Amino acid sequence: MISSILGSFIVTCARRAWIVLLVFLLLGSGTVWVTMTHLGVTTDTSKMLSDKLAWKQRSDRLSKLFPQKDDLLVAVIEAKLPEEGRAAARELAARLSTDHTHFNYVRLPDDNPYLNRNGLMFLDPKPLEKVLDDTVAAQPFLGALAADPSSRGLFDALGLIAEGVKRGQANLKGFQSALDGFAGNLEAAADGRPQLLSWQKLLAGGLSDLSGRYQFVITQPKLDYGSLQPGGEPSKAMRDAANSLEFVKAGDAHVYITGEVQIDDEEFATVAQGMVAGLLGSLALVTLWLMLAVRTWRIIAPIVITLVMGLLLTTGFAAIAVGTLNLISVAFAILFVGIAVDFAIQFCVRFRGQHPTARGEAGIEEALLFTGRETGHQILVASLATAAGFLAFTPTAFEGVAQLGLIAGVGMIVAFVCTVALLPALLRIFQPRVDLPLTGYQQLRPLDQAIRRWRGPILGLFGALAALGLFLAPHLSFDGDPLHTKDPHSEGMRTLHLLMSNPMSSPYSAEYLAPNLDAAKTMADKFSTLPEVHDAMWLGSYVPDDQDTKLALIADAAQILLPTIVVPNPKPAPDAAAIRASAQETAASLGKVTGNLDAKDPLRRIQAALAKLAQANDDLLLRTNAALVRFLPTQLQTLQDVLSATPVTIKDVPAEITRDYLLPDGRALVEVHPKGVMSNTGALHKFVTAVQQVEPEATGSAIDIVESARTIVHSFIVAAVSAFVMIAVILFGALRRVLDTALVLAALAMSALMTLILIVCVPETLNFANIIALPLLLGVGVSFNIYFVMNWRSGVKAPLSSPTARAVVFSAFTTATAFGSLALSHHPGTASMGRLLLLSLACTLAATLFFIPALLPKRPIDDH
Repeated sequence: MISSILGSFIVTCARRAWIVLLVFLLLGSGTVWVTMTHLGVTTDTSKMLSDKLAWKQRSDRLSKLFPQKDDLLVAVIEAKLPEEGRAAARELAARLSTDHTHFNYVRLPDDNPYLNRNGLMFLDPKPLEKVLDDTVAAQPFLGALAADPSSRGLFDALGLIAEGVKRGQANLKGFQSALDGFAGNLEAAADGRPQLLSWQKLLAGGLSDLSGRYQFVITQPKLDYGSLQPGGEPSKAMRDAANSLEFVKAGDAHVYITGEVQIDDEEFATVAQGMVAGLLGSLALVTLWLMLAVRTWRIIAPIVITLVMGLLLTTGFAAIAVGTLNLISVAFAILFVGIAVDFAIQFCVRFRGQHPTARGEAGIEEALLFTGRETGHQILVASLATAAGFLAFTPTAFEGVAQLGLIAGVGMIVAFVCTVALLPALLRIFQPRVDLPLTGYQQLRPLDQAIRRWRGPILGLFGALAALGLFLAPHLSFDGDPLHTKDPHSEGMRTLHLLMSNPMSSPYSAEYLAPNLDAAKTMADKFSTLPEVHDAMWLGSYVPDDQDTKLALIADAAQILLPTIVVPNPKPAPDAAAIRASAQETAASLGKVTGNLDAKDPLRRIQAALAKLAQANDDLLLRTNAALVRFLPTQLQTLQDVLSATPVTIKDVPAEITRDYLLPDGRALVEVHPKGVMSNTGALHKFVTAVQQVEPEATGSAIDIVESARTIVHSFIVAAVSAFVMIAVILFGALRRVLDTALVLAALAMSALMTLILIVCVPETLNFANIIALPLLLGVGVSFNIYFVMNWRSGVKAPLSSPTARAVVFSAFTTATAFGSLALSHHPGTASMGRLLLLSLACTLAATLFFIPALLPKRPIDDH
């Protein structure tokens, strides 16, 4: 009944070919307009999961309460000297702060007057005491520099050391590092290459490393969501400002851009480039495979036009139904080409093998009628089953695949309509030759016979593979970290990887919103006891503890140091002659005591460098002076600030810090940072489990990643079972036989188990990008298997040498071409998607060509 109806419909469309073509052209034009005006793309991975999930609601609620922490664009500055990094960060922040066109706010998180003044109080008492003792021991040296902050003052101070050595009163054991630093810079200057001197490293020693090697400028850009890259203009503005910085132009500092905005923009550019290139490449290679399959442009052209029209209509539906594609659903175009081409190939290969009695246009119409009756219902069942496989994912909480399922599911129906309406009309217009003698692989008849003869062992082999697949199923793992699917070579990701080793700058953390500050302190203390936790920050973390002890130590040091380093009227800058005279005098003084020094003592190198500098020209001496003391006044001022520390309370914490931890209604945030590198999935799960045992309501990026993985895995289990049931219902409704339905489903299950074996053995880690191979496996597997089972029902004896096998093989090649273009993408998520799709396709093809022929029960006609 259905076969006759489809046959008549196909002939009707062929007889009114130009009208049908015009209707589709009008529909295509309309969908192009809809697509251009209504379809967008987002790289926001948070949009891939349902807002109804409890953990996601907590995460979204926290984002709304602290909006200043979202959509950030961060400049990470790495410099040779810490002063260069700090100066570059301050200059960059000053420039961006005036750019109200591109930025909402600009912050220097580590360069805050409050933190700078009270920095010493965040040390434990013993390290603090050592730092202060070392600084007090250098008091004469610092006093000389404060009185004369120039190279002349530095050389005179080194001369005092020579006098101390001469009298046997100089204990230089604790100053070797600083003297080595002086020696290196003086030697470079003497060789005509003056270099900036880091007074922070020389005077603060190892303490200078506590702040880390990077400086940060954090901004919240104004995003243009009408652009394909919303943060493109702010990123460009930041890059232009960074390139104009003094130390960046000199090559002494480098600015890297990262943050959520930068990474998302880079990812979209990578994905979009890969998808467009992949789609164009797929269409080109599909055309090549079509040439080998049907061998005439008069059929290739109708197939390609049908594919393009179907893709346009499906894209128009996507624009109307979802509006905004995500990083998963954007792959629908390549998937459409990969699957829909199967319907067209099946139709055309069967069409060319018809033997009409008439000639010319009448013969083409007769061949179309026979083709429609023979294969139209097969394509209908295949499209419905494939659509069911996709649509089963629509109700799940994994909206990324749910969106893809909706678009691809409807796309399969669109592909069927185009195949039975537009394709016959185009074949009527292009008038290809039919009545070919053979359209199958006749050379495979011996293989057909061998499979039937060795049916038992072949089924035994596939049974063993199925058992192995079931055994390996528990070993499947899912990586829900979206960072692992991004391009590691992009600037944003390269920069982020530099920061991951530092818990304070790591992108993985947990957060908890306490009802008040007291509760926040209690929870922070609980989290801090966990072995998986590096620290738990709350607003009180910015108030030093044990202040009485620490302030007493600082006050004692200040009594000795401040009168020396606070000089109302320091000496004016020297001229070249004064610098030369000081260098000569100090070199002479050191020369008198070098005999008392160890052979490797840095004072020997200093003496030699100063002696050489004393002979230098005026220009080199002035440049040396500028390089040596460029950062000295800043360091002396910093020393004055930390020695002027006073008691502080939580009310003294500045507003720009307070707003990140305290809401106006009194609720307080606790940030929990993990210990170690969390890029390992196992370590991340361990950290999240520990945090959730203390507080199940905790949220944060680390918890979002783990919970999203659980949600995705659960969604796929539910969707896979639902798809299997829906496909079974459709197959039974079409085939009307339990055995036939079971044959198709058995091959489908075998494909899935074989794919599972390859995933574990290759290995290929499952992630939220490549897991869409599952619905595709169901779709392609159902299509291929239905053709073979329905041919067996109609009496086909040699499935591998039939036209269906030829169509299946070339359909697999065209589909593999589409998926292969994904596998070559520079985007890791897209590439992993392509690889897994190729694996699943290979398993599906193996099951279709070898398992199904062996599984098909023997019929009486098979003996003839």
